[in-house]
Amino acid sequence: MKFFIVSKGDTKSNALKDKMMNYMVDMGMTSDQTAPDIVISVGGDGTLLQAFHRYQHLLDHTAFVGVHTGHLGFYADWLPQEVERLIIAIQNDEFQVIEYPLLETIIRYETEGTETRYLALNEATLRTDNGTTLVMDVDIRNQHFERFRGDGLCISTPSGSTAYNKALGGALIHPSIEAIQITEIASINNRVFRTVGSPLVLPKHHTCQVLPVNSEVYQMTIDHINLVHKGVKSIQFRVADEKMRFARFRPFPFWKRVHDSFIS
Repeated sequence: MKFFIVSKGDTKSNALKDKMMNYMVDMGMTSDQTAPDIVISVGGDGTLLQAFHRYQHLLDHTAFVGVHTGHLGFYADWLPQEVERLIIAIQNDEFQVIEYPLLETIIRYETEGTETRYLALNEATLRTDNGTTLVMDVDIRNQHFERFRGDGLCISTPSGSTAYNKALGGALIHPSIEAIQITEIASINNRVFRTVGSPLVLPKHHTCQVLPVNSEVYQMTIDHINLVHKGVKSIQFRVADEKMRFARFRPFPFWKRVHDSFIS
């Protein structure tokens, strides 16, 4: 078993990383940061997001598991005092692989034939770079749906529906449903301008495309990564063909995670 551990970088997380690494090497496992079979993030959900983007080129090979050194997260669900049990389970291959849908974002530019592709585990957001009103034509399945005016748009995965999407009033979607959700950020709705005003849930076989109306420079986020794009012709969103693979060692139902994070 080849493994690699990604730490949040604080003293507590680094100490736990060193402890786990020594224990795993003593048990005959190999630390391999190039092509690990399993990636362990130590910190919180943000640390696991970083690990995902670091190894997104190995999604068909690598599984992820999170140990949290702060508050309980949706991705990091193991406690520091449980790491010996976790390591023994890894050594004995006592886990199943659970797959979560991802968001694919393709940005196409005015320069013909050029595009950039991103994967997101949580969400992508879109705004103008200078804070002015975002005006975009929204097409769904190659048909015009609406002209959006507002602060921005948030496009989330099912697992990311509990993050920024929830704060915007979006629905919580179980990760077994292969879908993406489009949620408005402070849309303008009056007698002159009108949007649907409700989050939209698109199935895997549906594609959303947004086309610029009033700007050429946009600020985007892909999970925790901030990007600026110029000369944008269109931006396409859909459920990615790739999936995020989590190593699950014990039952931890999604709705229990929601309950424990927001209610209990």
